[in-house]
Amino acid sequence: MSQTSPPPLTSLLRSYDHVLLDLDGCLWVGGAATRDAPRALDALRAAGKHVAFVTNDTRSTAEEYVRKLWSLGFKAALEEVVTVGGALQHQLAERHGARRATAYVIGTPAILKHVADAGLRVVNGTPHAPQAEVVVAAGHDALVFEELRIATQALLAGADFVAAGRDRTFPMPDGMWPATGALVAALEYASGRTALSVGKPEPEIFATALDRLGPGRALVVGDRLDSDLGGAHAAGLDGAIVLTGATTHSEAHAASDPAPVAIAPDLATLVLG
Repeated sequence: MSQTSPPPLTSLLRSYDHVLLDLDGCLWVGGAATRDAPRALDALRAAGKHVAFVTNDTRSTAEEYVRKLWSLGFKAALEEVVTVGGALQHQLAERHGARRATAYVIGTPAILKHVADAGLRVVNGTPHAPQAEVVVAAGHDALVFEELRIATQALLAGADFVAAGRDRTFPMPDGMWPATGALVAALEYASGRTALSVGKPEPEIFATALDRLGPGRALVVGDRLDSDLGGAHAAGLDGAIVLTGATTHSEAHAASDPAPVAIAPDLATLVLG
């Protein structure tokens, strides 16, 4: 019985060895895959392209992202997922883990685990929280004023300030929701301090993905000009923009420093034409 041949890739995608894919706004919006995105990913794999999923989303662990990818029809392996939580853990371990610094963490349970695994002592829920030596900020859906108050007090007392990223928003089915960058902006304004950001557009998270993929020419695909396209540029990589998330048609076509190598309505169009 003959097998159906995989669909051919566009000439753009044929010229790359690796594809680094954003998640929110690129592969999915909320709980639904973007149009034909699973088929596009299958075509990349069938053509021998190596894939990594690189995300600034702080709400889940790498294992949870793998489960979500499979549930939406995407084939994925754990080693292909590069999260900002992992980058955050690496940064904190290098800077603060050896001395077992205390940390006040705004974020999901996944982020709290990354901070603890970095060797820091999480003091959330204790009287010592306003005197924490490090404040870690990552957006989450249950944010309350008390978290802002404690983090501000710790920062004003001299705590180091580390953020999981600066994305202003992320796309959901009912429109854009505030992301980690909105939280970080509030804390920076309240404290007069500037956070060290470890997520996109910082180049380290892309370098982590490329270390796993090996040598070859890589394309970054995402929906944001600031974090995806800007991060690709900072890492010395080409970037393409899809219009299923944060960036409008006019914004994408106006981008010039850097300019995307391609703009497409969605991932399937970019990959398959």
